[in-house]
Amino acid sequence: MTFSPEQMPLLTLNNGQQIPQLGLGVYKVTQDIAVDLIKNAVDAGYRRIDTAALYGNEAEVGQAVRESGLAREELFVTTKIWNDRQGYDEALVAIDESLDRLNIDYVDMLLIHWPCPTQNLFVETWAAFQEAQKGGKIRGIGVSNFQPAHLQKLIAAGGTVPALNQVEMHPGLQQREVREFDSKHAIATEAWSPLARGKFADNEALQSLAAAHNKSVTQIIVRWHIQLGNLVIPKTTSSTRLAENIDVFDFALTEEQMATIAGLDSGMRTGMNPDEFG
Repeated sequence: MTFSPEQMPLLTLNNGQQIPQLGLGVYKVTQDIAVDLIKNAVDAGYRRIDTAALYGNEAEVGQAVRESGLAREELFVTTKIWNDRQGYDEALVAIDESLDRLNIDYVDMLLIHWPCPTQNLFVETWAAFQEAQKGGKIRGIGVSNFQPAHLQKLIAAGGTVPALNQVEMHPGLQQREVREFDSKHAIATEAWSPLARGKFADNEALQSLAAAHNKSVTQIIVRWHIQLGNLVIPKTTSSTRLAENIDVFDFALTEEQMATIAGLDSGMRTGMNPDEFG
């Protein structure tokens, strides 16, 4: 199947922005391959790229967007500021630095990368995000790795409710409490490490579902995210996998099959615990 961008579901965020439900994450994508990878992704039908200051490839993401052949508004670009740039003044400088590196006129979505509760600066950082958004070069603002307690503190401070919350989420870590809180406050939930870094490749239940649909285990997991209503950003550096990951809109999992995957939740993390990190 050849994917057409018109097949991509668009979710409407609480700020009115429309965002492609599936995108490409570029964590650990090195500078030497980033531009070609993103151009290949665009050719495969991707219209959303997720980067961060930490990844060291914002400049390459920006170059690929400029050289994509598409109008700027056809690509949705997300970036994030890192933990050492939290606080009002530091965050404003970091935002300008990301904009300079990207050099694409504006950023569609800017995220606080981690709450870093021991620093206790994320409310100040959020104030800087809201101020930067007024300038027009930041279209939407959200958070990453925020737990309900962090979100509650942010919301209690008043102002803008985050448009999305990007968290580690996969069959082994289904984040029900986070998803319920996000849904209650009209915050979209976005999954990073959506494939658990390949840890479910040999899972018998998922292999059985893959055989039933003539799909791969990867495609089953991505489809599960889609049907849950998550935003999802699988990362790959393979052109074959780029095409595979986005080829998930010609089948659907049954309620029973979704329940099978729900039963795989074990609280397993591949990354850090947001309550302890930073």
